[in-house]
Amino acid sequence: MIRKLLLLGDERLYDVSEPVMKEALSEVKEIVHDLHDTMMAYRQKYGVGRAIAAPQIGAFKRVVYMNTGTPITFINPVIHFPDDEMMEVLDDCMCFPGLLVKVNRHVRCVVHFKDLEWQDQTLFFEGDLSELFQHEYDHLDGILATMRAKDEKAFVIKAFGD
Repeated sequence: MIRKLLLLGDERLYDVSEPVMKEALSEVKEIVHDLHDTMMAYRQKYGVGRAIAAPQIGAFKRVVYMNTGTPITFINPVIHFPDDEMMEVLDDCMCFPGLLVKVNRHVRCVVHFKDLEWQDQTLFFEGDLSELFQHEYDHLDGILATMRAKDEKAFVIKAFGD
């Protein structure tokens, strides 16, 4: 089901999400279906969208859904950075379409998480996928890219067609 995205200014976006318990896995699977449908609808409308976090649709569970060709669900992810190398990126978000924010992100990250079968998994991301996952992970802690802006001049409006 396509869910309404919470938009910048909605106080709930700043809430910290709750960890998922194994007993709630069937509920999480429903949330994941909604995340997929919502992200695909957004992608169809705006031409972008590779990942989405559960809080963006008002489900305050520690769940991230990513689809960059192959769908993957991260349940209770924990992120680590193997080094201190940073990159500057223009970050966008489904919660503020058309607004880009210049932020610094780690070039590489390692993510430990449970999958939809409740199995432990670990993935390594680098470059744009590292940035993408860090952005979604921030949502789980109630942090928006606007809060990570490099400075007061770090904001850019992106036009969508004419």
